[in-house]
Amino acid sequence: PRAVDRMERLVTDLRALARQGDRVTDREPVALPGVIQASWDTVDTDDATLLVDVHTTVLADESRLRQLFENLFRNAVEHGGTDVTVRVGRVDNDTIYVEDDGSGIPVERRDEVFEPGHSSASGGTGFGLTIVKRIVEAHGWTVSVTDGPEGGARFEFAMSHQA
Repeated sequence: PRAVDRMERLVTDLRALARQGDRVTDREPVALPGVIQASWDTVDTDDATLLVDVHTTVLADESRLRQLFENLFRNAVEHGGTDVTVRVGRVDNDTIYVEDDGSGIPVERRDEVFEPGHSSASGGTGFGLTIVKRIVEAHGWTVSVTDGPEGGARFEFAMSHQA
């Protein structure tokens, strides 16, 4: 059963990867708090905690934005542990962050985490962050990886075309 679950997840991730790279041309105003909470609710987060301090609207493809947050939340739980705390907030008017208090990503590995097939989690497909990067690029945004204030991973998204 575990191998079947992994294969199903791999197929799902490969399908998402194939469609997420298409350029987003039909954007609509999306309230971030609602899409963040909806994304969190679809991920098996165990005892993890979500803290949201962003109350803005962006122009985006809502379904792809949900996939982006779902993948980041799943990644945080897989790498940061079942009791990880995930924070979503604003850096400035055009940039938001998603960070966790897990173990973080070493500087020398930050570029490779977006490469297809890269995973350090047992049972991970290695496509979650690749999908995130493709969604970001399809919107014309940029993503960077750094350390959070508590040493965990921090992803910053410069989102142009705000509503």
